[in-house]
Amino acid sequence: MTTTHPVAPEPGATHTTPDRQIVLRFLAAPTDVGTGTQVHTGRILEWIDKAAYALAARWSGGYAVTAYVGNVRFSRPIHSGELVEVSARLVHTGTTSMHIQCDVRACEPARPAARHCAECLVIFISVRDGAPATVPAWRPASGLEIHESDEAVRRIGLRRDIERAMARQVYSGAGTAPRSTLRLLAAPTDVNWGGNAHGGRIMSWIDDAANLCAARWSGTSCTSVYAGGVRFYHPVRIGDVVEVEARLLHTGQETMHVSVHVRSGPPTSDPRTLTTHCLTVCAALDAHGRPTRVERWDPVSDEDHALDEHARELIRLRSRGREATRAAVPG
Repeated sequence: MTTTHPVAPEPGATHTTPDRQIVLRFLAAPTDVGTGTQVHTGRILEWIDKAAYALAARWSGGYAVTAYVGNVRFSRPIHSGELVEVSARLVHTGTTSMHIQCDVRACEPARPAARHCAECLVIFISVRDGAPATVPAWRPASGLEIHESDEAVRRIGLRRDIERAMARQVYSGAGTAPRSTLRLLAAPTDVNWGGNAHGGRIMSWIDDAANLCAARWSGTSCTSVYAGGVRFYHPVRIGDVVEVEARLLHTGQETMHVSVHVRSGPPTSDPRTLTTHCLTVCAALDAHGRPTRVERWDPVSDEDHALDEHARELIRLRSRGREATRAAVPG
């Protein structure tokens, strides 16, 4: 793996364009492939989190934790042996936060015309001595930088709307929707640089659970096409029992909207703490890897209907965000 990165900032400094980007380059390995022939989308999420962390740690000059991942869009599969570029670019800083746009591109090594594969926004919080720490401010200079910073600020409000919509939903035994639960121990190989489970590894578990739930409903292989509202509430400690529960909320013609909750706790007691929550959209695939129709799921209980409407509300919020982005594009 090769890396290009900025020089670590001086505390209290204000930075310009050359310092705000990092790029990881490597070959996709056979061990990165999922159950089919494509690189597992959960592995792509791990790569994104690592690139974003590298930039956040460089910019802040210390440790940082993943707080939020949003608007993850997968546009093209990656295959074993392809050259992968994961770029992380700072687009906004708050008092303690760093908003980082990540883009994934890939190509055959002999044909260096990398094509877009995935993108998302990641927010990291700088941490020192267990508490949020102030980060150096970044000020956009060019027209593109100003646009990206304004877009990040605009998405703060949209993100809050999405978080509120997700937080007010009830998930109980009254729901009849199909669901799947993965249980595992957080292993030493899952550790991040702060001693807890890596945020990217947690997102990989989420991706696994969502696709398992979707595959059971559709009866076909599935792949993630979107993930949003990935909110990290508490760390997952190494040695904890982790439960990743995925529940079907809504079906489209070829897609399934799946809500995933991650809970963890010590193996010596039963209570589990909610650590992460997100929504993943999975597409059903035919034998040739192309999107195929899925059977419609009809809500039964009041909770089913409420969660189905919740998924539709999130679709509307995402559409509002895309329309606002198009309207704000300069030129």
